[in-house]
Amino acid sequence: MNLQEIKQTLKERMPELKEKYGVKNLYIFGSYVRGEQTPESDIDILVEFEKGRKSFDNYMGLKFYLEDLFGLKVDLVIKEAVRKELQKYIYSEAINV
Repeated sequence: MNLQEIKQTLKERMPELKEKYGVKNLYIFGSYVRGEQTPESDIDILVEFEKGRKSFDNYMGLKFYLEDLFGLKVDLVIKEAVRKELQKYIYSEAINV
């Protein structure tokens, strides 16, 4: 699996993710964006939820859905929860789906 395949798959599933989990935006970051992924790599995804839709159930449901979809571990990070000292690193490489 490569970055383009991940991006295309997420783009195709966005209508479902918006309806089912309240996803507003998804961004890919980390090793797949940098082309440094290995067979052991997880997929790093930044999520932004629609107003009023951020909940534990939507977060966990989305995480499990994505892990089943890709057959890989997904490190799902809520955009507004990114620690200030990490924001510049994550945001500078994040690719919007």
